[in-house]
Amino acid sequence: MTSQDDYAALHESAAIGAVAPRGQIAVAGRDRAAFLHGLLTNDTASLTAGRGCYAAWLTPQGRMLCDLHVLEAGDMMLLDVPAGEVDAAAARLEQFHFTEDVQIAPLTSLRAVWIHGPAAPRMLGAGYDGWLQYQNARVELGGVPVVIARIDQLGVPGFVIYADAQQEDEVSGALSAAGALHATTESLEAARLEAAYPIFGIDMTTDTIPLEAGIEDRAISLTKGCYVGQEVIIRVLHRGHGRVARRLVRLQVEGDTPLHGAKAFSGDREVGFVTSAAKSPRLGTLALGYLHRDFVEAGAAVDVQVGDIRARAHVNPPSTS
Repeated sequence: MTSQDDYAALHESAAIGAVAPRGQIAVAGRDRAAFLHGLLTNDTASLTAGRGCYAAWLTPQGRMLCDLHVLEAGDMMLLDVPAGEVDAAAARLEQFHFTEDVQIAPLTSLRAVWIHGPAAPRMLGAGYDGWLQYQNARVELGGVPVVIARIDQLGVPGFVIYADAQQEDEVSGALSAAGALHATTESLEAARLEAAYPIFGIDMTTDTIPLEAGIEDRAISLTKGCYVGQEVIIRVLHRGHGRVARRLVRLQVEGDTPLHGAKAFSGDREVGFVTSAAKSPRLGTLALGYLHRDFVEAGAAVDVQVGDIRARAHVNPPSTS
């Protein structure tokens, strides 16, 4: 169950917690931006110090290897990737590294502390209200040297604070002293489903094309040069008019919470499956799942397997207001 206090804090004040485990890799050297530009889906070559972007890394077939938060710090780029992908991503980067002036290293002693909520900027200190997405800086928080970046995930202002592992508790303590609560996993998951924010390894896998997951607006640059998997993406966008066989949608479920992998039906026809589900105190039972493209419009109805019964569910995109 969600905790009323920390769930309310996510929407009305601020709460501490990560929606998924992540790890970090440093890419340094004067060729780092161009090196990553040829691998990732977004425009890293144009990033200046204190800026960043969201991106995906694809196979030549256009399927995801992982997603990344990319932060240009001025003397290095910090890649924030799914925790289980750190070693593989670092090794893969080395495989693509030939003569470029690039140094690659997992940041095993770094920890990330996340804070989400309308009051998050104020709890960090003065000047954070106007920060743009992926804006980042080296600062001090509670006397601890950190890197802070703005990354919204839950439909409210969100920030990640990177600090040495030995000072993680000090950072969390400073945020708690400013009034932030610690969010339960259940409250974070409810807020994540409300915002329809997909997680790699759960809602996106190595079988996923970014266009299926609906992350193209924030993860893919349509004006940059070549990158691995670009041909597939461009072919779908230009020749297929963006139509893919399935899409990730948010569902409003009439009943209990379906399990990961629960099948969705239209009559006797199997049309998709659930990737995540949670009970929202505000909105009831929500799920993320992939549906056949004929059933992805707002209001479309399907039946989702919940235990021994099928519960009616409707496609219910989050409000953009």
